[in-house]
Amino acid sequence: MAQNRKAGNRQGPGALSRWVQRKMNAWTSSRIRRRGGKFMGMDVLILQTVGRRSGQARETPVTWFADGEDAWLLVASGGGKRNPDWYINLMAHPDRASIELPGRGTVPVTPHRLDGADREQAWQHIAADQPRYGKYQTKSDREYPVVRLTPR
Repeated sequence: MAQNRKAGNRQGPGALSRWVQRKMNAWTSSRIRRRGGKFMGMDVLILQTVGRRSGQARETPVTWFADGEDAWLLVASGGGKRNPDWYINLMAHPDRASIELPGRGTVPVTPHRLDGADREQAWQHIAADQPRYGKYQTKSDREYPVVRLTPR
């Protein structure tokens, strides 16, 4: 039984963890809507995706970084070990993504995973803006995906 539990933890969060995460996401999203898009000193938007298996609408508060005047960068760190659910859902249904920004409302977006020089340039911008991300990346064996969102 302990082996099954351990194997399950390596594959992803259990039902209780997912429930807690959804409750925290709902609380944080509500806070962002009431007080604005800052949380712990970082800019936060509400990413709206569709579950890759369930087809249900999902909302996830995510830290973002400006990329020019009308694009946003997201880092899919997922606690360091695996891609977060929001990233997997976003990539599974890129045509159904949108973001909610305080004062701007809901904006349909198209995600683009950055690779090579584009990712490196974006990463330098992210690490300069929030050095904790650079430190966080050094603690992981995988390279965190960086996603650029542009309005549709």
